[in-house]
Amino acid sequence: MSNAAKSDHNFILQGSILAIAQIVSKIVGLLYRIPLTAIIGKRGNDYYGTAFEVYNIILIISSFSIPLAVSKLVAARIANGEARNAKKVLVGSLLFASATGGVAAFVVYFFADFFTGTLLKTPYSIVALKVLAPTLFIVAIVGVLRGFFQGLNTTMPSAISQVAEQIVNAVVSVVAAIALVGYGIKVGGVLNDVEGYKAAYGAAGGTLGTLSGAVVALLFMLLVYFRFRKRFLRKIKRDRSNHDEAYSSIIKILVLTIVPVLLSTTLFNISAIIDQGIFKNIAVAQGYSPEQISEWWGVFSGQYKVLINVPISISSSIAASAVPALTMAYERKDRKTLRSQIHSSNRFIMIFAFPCTAGLMVLAGPIMELLFADADPTSAHMLIIGSFAVIFYSISSLSNGLLQGINKLRVPVINAIIALVLHVIVLLVLMEFFYLNIHAVVIANTVYAALMCLLNAVPLRKSTHARQNIKTTYFIPAMASVIMGVVVYGAYNLLMLAFGNNIVACLVSIIIAVIVYGVLMLLMKGVTRHDLERIPKGDLIINVAEKLHLLR
Repeated sequence: MSNAAKSDHNFILQGSILAIAQIVSKIVGLLYRIPLTAIIGKRGNDYYGTAFEVYNIILIISSFSIPLAVSKLVAARIANGEARNAKKVLVGSLLFASATGGVAAFVVYFFADFFTGTLLKTPYSIVALKVLAPTLFIVAIVGVLRGFFQGLNTTMPSAISQVAEQIVNAVVSVVAAIALVGYGIKVGGVLNDVEGYKAAYGAAGGTLGTLSGAVVALLFMLLVYFRFRKRFLRKIKRDRSNHDEAYSSIIKILVLTIVPVLLSTTLFNISAIIDQGIFKNIAVAQGYSPEQISEWWGVFSGQYKVLINVPISISSSIAASAVPALTMAYERKDRKTLRSQIHSSNRFIMIFAFPCTAGLMVLAGPIMELLFADADPTSAHMLIIGSFAVIFYSISSLSNGLLQGINKLRVPVINAIIALVLHVIVLLVLMEFFYLNIHAVVIANTVYAALMCLLNAVPLRKSTHARQNIKTTYFIPAMASVIMGVVVYGAYNLLMLAFGNNIVACLVSIIIAVIVYGVLMLLMKGVTRHDLERIPKGDLIINVAEKLHLLR
């Protein structure tokens, strides 16, 4: 096997591990939101979602880009045989993360009232946001450790810590929400606002789960590091490089790497805060009741976004594993490996993005009813309209990571600014002139992601000369997904006629969807033996496919 093939195989393997962990984490996150939504209601979801929007923006600004930057810097030094400097990157990054994470936690805790009340007109979110504040410091440290191991070309520690974090988050969120809802009712009874305080403290129970999960993730990553430390010290002793970097130089490089990534990521995600401000203010001016506005936003942030983020997380995982692999290939001027990894990563995410889009569109109403006991047509319409965002966000998330991996750090920043401006214009027009209320937010978000895809595609192709096989990357997955969608639509309706039970019809339809899509992809050669050999447990899938004569 050639070096390019080995690198490509390992890159897909590591990306698959992280993607599986992300999928498991997102599914766990989706499942616990079902009882959480039942406990805190749509209003509580609004408060929970508002607190998380503020938390996410501050997290992005303070430390979200740290894992990617650390993995990139560690990978570059390991590629050049500089283990000693790789350790300095780790130490310098921990100091940097402690400072930024500490400041972020301080700002969120002591300025929570300004963010939730003054800025976002949702004062009841203050309790949930204050609970989240310490999480910012912990996540910053965890991010450095995850980035360090990803830079060493292993995603297993990150994968296991993510799953453990989400499981603890799920359990604590539900238990704490139940306990704090009761406390909120008592407080609300005294202050004559039972529903408001019930939802507020219930949302705080949900954010307490996030804090608990982060603590578990930190403890796990520290345990992994101290077990790995002796092996890494032996690697440092074998380091014969003459280049010895100063900590001041490493901090400077870290900042210069983080800032462009931070700006692009911030712009990529700040649209949520802008959307909420524009939507709520215009909706109030148009005469909608505060309760209706709160419920709409609760569905958007607590149901719609949770659902579409499950498949989108796959692209985020591939992007995270792609950056150190691309950095190594870029440092070694290995253009063949570079192009191969870009092609493979795009194919990999499209294989998942297309069927997820079709499935969410066809089963929008049944899924909303199954998971959230929400039969409101407006909720289903959000998912139908916004399902295409899965494809566009998957491609744009990946292309951001690919551009950062080849040192085109400023390109995603410029593209994000352009897309954000156009996104805001689209949102204003749809709300002011077409009165599309919450649907305007869904459409504008899809437009933003689509613009990022187009804007990132040109510089990525120009810089790497990478070309996608249109047939295998886009056409076959799209056609297989369309056929799957038609089959699933018919299957669901037949099952409803036969059993009259949405749970049975929906779950069986999803199983049918997976089988139909898998068979179609094998028959249409959208997935080959070589593809299956590069993913975990791919040999088991090959054995089954051969027995069914689906693979030659």
